[in-house]
Amino acid sequence: MEIIIVKDYKELSKKASNIIASQMILNPRSVLGLATGSTPIGTYKELVRMNKEDIIDFSNIMTFNLDEYHGLDKYNNQSYFYFMENNLFSYVNIDSQNINIPDGKAENIDHECKSYEEKIKNAGGIDLQLLGIGRNGHIGFNEPDVKFEAFTHLVELDEDTIKANSRFFDSIEDVPTKAISMGIKTIMHSKKILLLASGEEKAKTVYDMVYGKITPELPASVLQLHPDVTIIVDEAAGSMIKNY
Repeated sequence: MEIIIVKDYKELSKKASNIIASQMILNPRSVLGLATGSTPIGTYKELVRMNKEDIIDFSNIMTFNLDEYHGLDKYNNQSYFYFMENNLFSYVNIDSQNINIPDGKAENIDHECKSYEEKIKNAGGIDLQLLGIGRNGHIGFNEPDVKFEAFTHLVELDEDTIKANSRFFDSIEDVPTKAISMGIKTIMHSKKILLLASGEEKAKTVYDMVYGKITPELPASVLQLHPDVTIIVDEAAGSMIKNY
């Protein structure tokens, strides 16, 4: 596990985008696992810039998103499909056929989850998985639990997650209470993992992820077992590690 502490969010975004760009240049047919939320927005802006400057090429890149809200149409402005279109996909030369995001409106959720796993398997697995981390230690929408959920599945969102995500909605009542998420085993099968964290409110969670015991009560702690994890944090999120 490599830990990189940078000065601020801007530097975090540049560092993360450079790592992703390096993966794409080394393997122009890379399979990327992508995350949503506020943390990767700066990284996506940097990737868009590099694509515009012909530094990186998305034409043969395939992507799989970590999760999608259950019950939201993909064109809803709070869906993660909408998020990805407006923060990355609409601005780069990616083939729409190579974009994969769970269908939150699928009639048969069990079939949707199994189908998503099959698509990842058929693509040869994920070469680089980008992650954020929730204040409760969730990765994807794998919430604290008594066990690690293995594969893509339907999740009941924690109250803490619903509160955190309510800032994107008109009211907390509008926040979906369920989501489809890649499971821990799916994430851990990625060849490389890149986790980003920004802000003082993430400092204790980051510390526990790196130095705490491995437990499903803090899902991100399982990353201690992965052979190739890079964690990039700004000084605020890394403050407890820095002083350890």
